[in-house]
Amino acid sequence: MISLIIPQNYKSRLSVYETQIAIGQLKRIFENNLRKALNLKRVSAPLFVEPQTGLNDDLSGKERPVEFDVKETGTTAQIVHSLAKWKRLALHNYNFPIGEGLYTDMNAIRREDDLDNLHSIYVDQWDWEIVIDQASRTEEYLKKTVSKVVDAICNTSDEIKSRYPALDIAIKRDVHFITAQELEDKYPNLSSDEREHECAKEHKTIFVMKIGDKLKSGQTHGNRAPDYDDWQLNGDIIFWDETLGMAMEISSMGIRVDAATLDAQLSKSGHNDRRNRLFHRMLLNNQLPLTIGGGIGQSRLSMLLLQKAHIGEVQASVWDKHTHEGCEKAGITLL
Repeated sequence: MISLIIPQNYKSRLSVYETQIAIGQLKRIFENNLRKALNLKRVSAPLFVEPQTGLNDDLSGKERPVEFDVKETGTTAQIVHSLAKWKRLALHNYNFPIGEGLYTDMNAIRREDDLDNLHSIYVDQWDWEIVIDQASRTEEYLKKTVSKVVDAICNTSDEIKSRYPALDIAIKRDVHFITAQELEDKYPNLSSDEREHECAKEHKTIFVMKIGDKLKSGQTHGNRAPDYDDWQLNGDIIFWDETLGMAMEISSMGIRVDAATLDAQLSKSGHNDRRNRLFHRMLLNNQLPLTIGGGIGQSRLSMLLLQKAHIGEVQASVWDKHTHEGCEKAGITLL
């Protein structure tokens, strides 16, 4: 669904030239902050994978990946939706020890995504993944990691604001942790997005936990593939964006499934057909390390910290006529 929000009296705080410089600085600063906070090493990652490996992220299971044939191999390749599964296999192949992790640039095409202020068919993320031990597969460890990521974001914001005095965004460091079921109990008559909106408006920085399994209502808070996050040990980092007056999800992350939870979630979601794929066979046979990981939106973070009204102000993508005309009329420059 195409939609466009134009904040009242909106004017970009940075020129297009300043914006381009600031995006580059912001990305370098945040990468360094995240690397130090989580003990990460940078690696190279694929833009496309072969579908039979099971390495592509199926997201909610309904999205169609962008596919193309490879002339020399006679096979098909898919543009990645995310690197959630690839990262875990990479940690295994590269022999990363417990307590260390990797991060990389992830670029994807999600052709079925909505087009609005926060969504584009082009997705750019920092994907990260850390090897952990069995004792770390706890809610406490998850929360500590979430707080480290939020601190890295806040530290980046502080440094960017020192370079660009026109920016005055104030991000709350203290994270309000709440489960999807607690949100449903608190706002039973609202949709999942509306619940997040109300909670983020009140607490400013929130982490919504336990996403993917059915709630008491019989609905799910959000769709999660059954084969990467443990639905009891995952969640979304969401900030209140004052520019748009709405909740903005910056990161989806979580402790990943082990063999037992993968087995249970495949059965529960009706995806037992995946068991024979390479990634799933290795995981069910305990051949892959236990991990925690996530993705952090690069354009989303740039948009939030630079106080932009539209994601097209910080990334180049394809937009519909309604968006082009509405942004031009409001003085919003789409790259």
